[in-house]
Amino acid sequence: MRVLVTRPLREALHWCEQLRARGFAAEPLPLIAIVPTDPAPVAQAWAQLAQCRAAMFVSANAVEAFFAAKPAALGWPAQTAAWATGPGTARALRAAGVPAQALVAPPADAPQFDSEALWCLVGSDASLAGAQVLIVRGTDADGRLAGRPWLADQLAAVGATVHALAAYARQLPRWDAATRERAAGATDALWLFSSSDAVRHLQQLLPGADWRTTRALATHARIAEAARAAGFGRVDTVRPALDDMVASIESAR
Repeated sequence: MRVLVTRPLREALHWCEQLRARGFAAEPLPLIAIVPTDPAPVAQAWAQLAQCRAAMFVSANAVEAFFAAKPAALGWPAQTAAWATGPGTARALRAAGVPAQALVAPPADAPQFDSEALWCLVGSDASLAGAQVLIVRGTDADGRLAGRPWLADQLAAVGATVHALAAYARQLPRWDAATRERAAGATDALWLFSSSDAVRHLQQLLPGADWRTTRALATHARIAEAARAAGFGRVDTVRPALDDMVASIESAR
């Protein structure tokens, strides 16, 4: 069985490499294109980072974009925590040089990796009242901040001031005719979705496609709901951890 990995290209290639090492025919089929935005606001955020109690990164792409615009003279402030919702983002922060003592993220064996899981770790911190928190994320194709405002709402409720920073843009990928044909014919493949945007982009790229006989894996319940609404016949939810992915793919054989 083919496995189609729909993450942005860099992440899709990484996951395909891991899945192929486990014996699966994994292919990248990115459904989100990551493009840079104006680096000036990111550089300004770096200049003010030491004033923040924490900076939260929604993805490894957010980390990469934020550190790509880092002024050479600045390092990670000792008093600023780096928050991540999952292990991939945490790895990216460590690779970027964020000290281990600054990093806060759900453990690798957490039942889920999302804002709620992160909030369980940081929500009881009394120092958040009156503090500033930076949230680094992307924008969608229309220039609006992508993702849910849930964490920002929780922070505001405890008295924190939230600054949202768009460090990159998530856009519809440009498919040539061959890619479009490959995707349209992949009704017998197992689709791996890690974003609701990926599902929506697939609907835009292949409107009217019939996925009733096609199975998908989604890394969160909200993404699974989007895949079912798009018409996928069977959708299972799986933790975005390699062993869990492998077990779910094995069960589809």
